[in-house]
Amino acid sequence: MLAVLAAAVLAFTAGSAPAARGKAFDAQQAYALLKEQVELGPRPAGSAASRQLAQRLRTLLPNGRFQAVPGGLRNVVGVIPGRNPKRIVVVGAHYDTKDIPGFVGANDGASGTAVAVQLARTIRNRELRPTVVFVLFDGEEAPAGVPDSQFERYGLRGSKVAASAFRKAESMILLDFVGDKELTIPREWFSNRRLWAKLRAAAARTGNAAVFPPRTSGGVLDDHTPFQRRGVPAIDLIDFDFACWHEQCDNLSAVSPQSLEASGETVLELLRSL
Repeated sequence: MLAVLAAAVLAFTAGSAPAARGKAFDAQQAYALLKEQVELGPRPAGSAASRQLAQRLRTLLPNGRFQAVPGGLRNVVGVIPGRNPKRIVVVGAHYDTKDIPGFVGANDGASGTAVAVQLARTIRNRELRPTVVFVLFDGEEAPAGVPDSQFERYGLRGSKVAASAFRKAESMILLDFVGDKELTIPREWFSNRRLWAKLRAAAARTGNAAVFPPRTSGGVLDDHTPFQRRGVPAIDLIDFDFACWHEQCDNLSAVSPQSLEASGETVLELLRSL
């Protein structure tokens, strides 16, 4: 992803909400999957480790399948039918890591993937009104050597394919930096305001309002961007103040099960409200 806009604008505030309900999202199971990814080492798109991970992820997603991406890459797609099959919500995360020696992407890659998979393992068929399509994107990161000015052209490879395939989706929720220990996720500048308001209301209901403060951060080119280009309302859950972005310190010491729980419980509650 690439930051493109600085902003310090106050966003909307969530109204009062009832007390948080019991936990449904298994953060320890999500953390176990995050750790499993990190133990594979660097996982740049097209690498042997990335392809090994894709095979594993396909077995974890309900109705898991591959979706071809140019350059020999593969998205991993799973589907949970809703009560209204005409309604589709996409939940996405990228599973590749930046092609940097020694970079294992515990937060940048593994955390969003872990939360997305755990959500898919938590939701039952026809529990929700919309059908939820889970897409784990390959090739979010641009290949090594591509300058930032060319990121949108050469990066976001998997999400471009998915956005075309699911262009009739009513909304898209992107999970990116959602596991760092000091987790704070304001509204990313380009994220749809109405959908973000529902997310913040869900955070309040689950006791996670402090993680999603009522302010707006800078805009980011990320896997939600191709969906927005096609008119799909989309939001990006990303703590872009994360100090270890594209640094070797983005390892297990930088993440926590508590942050995965806050992200997972909030998005689960959001999906239940749609």
